[in-house]
Amino acid sequence: MFKKILIANRGEIACRVIRTARAMGIQTVAVYSDADDGAVHMRMADEAVHIGPAAAAESYLIIDKIIDACKKTGAEAVHPGYGFLSENQAFADALDAAGIAFIGPGKKAIASMGDKIASKKLAHAAGVNTVPGHMDLIDDADHAVKISKEIGYPVMIKASAGGGGKGMRIAHNDEEAREGFQSAKNEAISSFGDDRIFIEKFVVDPRHIEIQVLADKHGTCLYLGERECSIQRRHQKVIEEAPSPFVDDELRKAMGEQAVALSREVDYHSAGTVEFIVGSDRNFYFLEMNTRLQVEHPVTELITGIDLVEQMIRVAYGEKLSLAQEDIKLTGWALESRLYAEDPYRGFLPSIGRLSRYKVPKGENVRVDTGVTEGSEITMFYDPMIAKLVTYGETRDAAIEEMGRALDAYEVSGISHNINFLNAVCNHRRFKAGNLTTGFIAEEYPDGFHGAPLSDETVEKLVAMALLVHMRASSRSLKHVVAKTAEDWIVSEGKERSFAVSAEDADKGIKVTLGDKEIEVISNWKPGKRRIKAKIDGDKVIAQLEFYRGSIRLTHGGAVVELSVRRPAAARLAELMPVKVAPDMSKFLLCPMPGMVVAVNVKEGDEVKAGQALAVVEAMKMENILRAEQDAVVSAVKAGAGDVLAVDDVILEFE
Repeated sequence: MFKKILIANRGEIACRVIRTARAMGIQTVAVYSDADDGAVHMRMADEAVHIGPAAAAESYLIIDKIIDACKKTGAEAVHPGYGFLSENQAFADALDAAGIAFIGPGKKAIASMGDKIASKKLAHAAGVNTVPGHMDLIDDADHAVKISKEIGYPVMIKASAGGGGKGMRIAHNDEEAREGFQSAKNEAISSFGDDRIFIEKFVVDPRHIEIQVLADKHGTCLYLGERECSIQRRHQKVIEEAPSPFVDDELRKAMGEQAVALSREVDYHSAGTVEFIVGSDRNFYFLEMNTRLQVEHPVTELITGIDLVEQMIRVAYGEKLSLAQEDIKLTGWALESRLYAEDPYRGFLPSIGRLSRYKVPKGENVRVDTGVTEGSEITMFYDPMIAKLVTYGETRDAAIEEMGRALDAYEVSGISHNINFLNAVCNHRRFKAGNLTTGFIAEEYPDGFHGAPLSDETVEKLVAMALLVHMRASSRSLKHVVAKTAEDWIVSEGKERSFAVSAEDADKGIKVTLGDKEIEVISNWKPGKRRIKAKIDGDKVIAQLEFYRGSIRLTHGGAVVELSVRRPAAARLAELMPVKVAPDMSKFLLCPMPGMVVAVNVKEGDEVKAGQALAVVEAMKMENILRAEQDAVVSAVKAGAGDVLAVDDVILEFE
């Protein structure tokens, strides 16, 4: 077996590979850029080598620097993780020339499947159903419009070397085809160094289902079931699960056998994934093959009991798989939620900053794959994913319930994040029913995310929880625990609604009377804790806790509830307080996230119309088009291409 391997990656996937290598008795080498100096993956490895500046194009994507790091440390093999150089044939060739093993597939598979256009042609020639489209390269925006019309809108514009949602756009008309072509081309060259673009038909109401394959160099090729990856935003997966609630044994077998046949066609060895788009009629079409480890591989590991990273290392060393197809059993259910540094309340705009607080949930059925810790900095240079939260259950309902509790318990401060959004999706009635398509998020949140709705029963439980917190926090200075006899309170959610309640001592908690209901709250919460766990009428309830402007802010189930606890007389006076009005910023175009201005499309004096593209800002390798919210005249241009801006910096002023 290899004695030492280098991980040509960063963040959570580097940490994940290091954990398995360590368990196998293999020493590890990490590489790091200026931005990652002191990062978790760097500290976890046995050795770490600096490879350059923060920008990936000057560090993680430089093949010679990775080769040099291997030579300096004596690493015998390289695990590429995902992204960066993981599907780069030139990288595999360079490793081969240097006598260093590549923990991944052979050159033929990378060459054939790494290029989306070539892979579709190969799949089509092999008799695999493919989505209708134009498989040749697109010359320019005019050509993109012409091809789109021939295929018929809507169409998907995709980068040939793309992945991870980068370089992908949906176009419903000529204008969107022009804009989508240029943005996809720009993102493709920025992320992959390859600006080739192709176009295919966008299948309405599709499911995105992928098959995990595992093959050795001795002729064994297996499929390890499927993953449901339909919950996506901007073509970036958000929540994945295994197995799929839509796939039955017959469909699983058909898709699995087709994935294996395609893998054999390209002499595949290692772990890989064949992605399909599946219609409601259960017809499925080949999308692409990812010749690497997928971000969502943990859900497959949990339901099969197979460590995919370990198998990749063993296959690369030349060992035979010890499994046969009949040995693959799917047991239970697993979900993965991707925790991103982004603000779902502001259109999912990227967020950067330092993690001032970071506490991960724990439990027998909870797994957290992360590459950060408290104090880590989230920068603008890399993908905004902070961690992958994975839960397991004997049934899908059990796995979802476990996920909800884990998301409620996840503590993140210092940056914006999408935990509430993930929780809202997991608690959504349609999600729980398994009625999923890749359009789920766009359909269920057409006006953006504004928090999850809570049932009246849940709100009442949070009211009781807030009352316990208030009374215990107050008791620290008042020298008593809680009320010895019933005391009357008004718990208010702003000026929207109020609850008249009374409370008195109960064993390890309080008993709250709300109307004709009695609610028992049992908790060991003490002042100073930022998370509260309680049993409320026998149900486990977890919430994040913050004291905010005299209120108690509880975050639970994807919602944020601010509750003020007052005596009745104080509550009457509070009703008379004026409400602060936010300033009018409609005469400014503000930068919505930290990033670099790619283009400003207007000049001083221009008349603009609502919906018109005004500027393009790139953040975390994604381009964001900023549009006019109303008709206006540009009075001043405050930023230009190449400028690096912070949140709310002014780009344009309007008359």
